[in-house]
Amino acid sequence: MKESSGRKQGAAAPCAACKLLRRRCAQDCVFAPYFPADEPQKFANVHKVFGASNVNKMLQELPVHQRGDAVSSIVYEANARVRDPVYGCVGAISSLQQQIDTLQTQLALAQAEVVHLRVRQTASYPHGFGPTSPSNSGSPPSKLMGSQAMPIFDMDMVMDQASLGEPMWSY
Repeated sequence: MKESSGRKQGAAAPCAACKLLRRRCAQDCVFAPYFPADEPQKFANVHKVFGASNVNKMLQELPVHQRGDAVSSIVYEANARVRDPVYGCVGAISSLQQQIDTLQTQLALAQAEVVHLRVRQTASYPHGFGPTSPSNSGSPPSKLMGSQAMPIFDMDMVMDQASLGEPMWSY
């Protein structure tokens, strides 16, 4: 039966940190609750990047209730540093930020295209009879669909009378 520290009762099975460091795992080992013996790679990466002494000092300075979160962060950063020794987790964050920027640009272009099509549709049907009127099936005519393929990036602000004064962008 195992204790919460990851060691067997009665036997002094070392935690992953003490096993790697080839030392006896004391009853009050600061590493034992966070680096169980069955996860040796977890501590190996932390030790490789930060060093056991530095991690020990960091954990000793923290209150016990904050150590679990600190270990999670340390392990995450160590794994990121092993994958990308130069940038670590900053490289992953930067890559994700670039993806966000690209997706936001694509979304803005798609939204602008939708507004452009609505403005053209409103201009094509000034008397209210069009794709949204009850007398029509709701699908725009094929001549409007054919003009979708080429977006125009010259944007002007117009007022759509059908939307009760909400500003809309047109090309």
